[in-house]
Amino acid sequence: MTICPCCGFRFEGDLRNGCQDCGARSVGDPLPKPEIELPAYGRSLLIAVVSTAMVLGFLAETIFALAKNVPFSLGFWSWIAAGETAAWQLKWIAIPITLQVLWGGRRIYRSMTLTPSRFVGIKIARRSLLASAFVSVLIVALVGVTVPSRLRQRHLRIEAGINARAYTLIRAQLEYSALHDTIASDLVKDLGSLPDPDGSIAAALADIDPDNSGYQPRADIAVLPNSKSRTLPGAALKNASVASEDPQAGGLSFTNYELRLPGEDKLMNTADDLIIRDGIIRKASEVKDAIPVRPPVRAGKR
Repeated sequence: MTICPCCGFRFEGDLRNGCQDCGARSVGDPLPKPEIELPAYGRSLLIAVVSTAMVLGFLAETIFALAKNVPFSLGFWSWIAAGETAAWQLKWIAIPITLQVLWGGRRIYRSMTLTPSRFVGIKIARRSLLASAFVSVLIVALVGVTVPSRLRQRHLRIEAGINARAYTLIRAQLEYSALHDTIASDLVKDLGSLPDPDGSIAAALADIDPDNSGYQPRADIAVLPNSKSRTLPGAALKNASVASEDPQAGGLSFTNYELRLPGEDKLMNTADDLIIRDGIIRKASEVKDAIPVRPPVRAGKR
């Protein structure tokens, strides 16, 4: 079997007679094999360079994260915290690259072990693969250890955002009460008319449905007995709740309110809802007499 060095065509015959595919001819006898062949080092060098780059990259990212810590410290737990930060920043890049390096490096190392006399640096290649595996395991371990803390921080961040929205609505109610001597009867319309230079009130009212907001303004009215006489000492007082649908004309001022906001699940009438009563925020699970929000009634097709 003869292989043409020009086109790679394989055929039976002598190359001096010409290649059967491209017609190339040999200009002389083939060179004899050298008596001594030097082993190759390219494969082991490739594995070593890639593994060293991975280790140095993770180490440099860890040092950068350590330098950002305030106050600066070189203690053991400071290094661990910096490694966790570096692992989270590199997880979407380092883990896929590490898997590819381990897969490709293992194949190269296996080809070297089949004919060890042809290659040098097999020990260096093996140690480089171990360093790559160590970096990958370290990144996965640091990411896995911090997952519960990250989830807890995410929950606290969402809860803080919901509470900030509630406090913004409370502040808006106080501002509206200071301007009009009454609580807002229409939450979205009345509070939306307040001065809002930073847009915080508009952001807090953005997702509130006027027809399904769970907002209940009330007023405590003093009701006198049916009599022609004027106010008498010891007259009976009776508390009456006035719904938001009643007109506010005639000097009626709302003094109390209840507002229900969805919690982390963004669903109304669940245990994680927030109940705001007269500026006090509580969980719906802690309030037994909370008024549930009735879904709007839509007329069906006949």
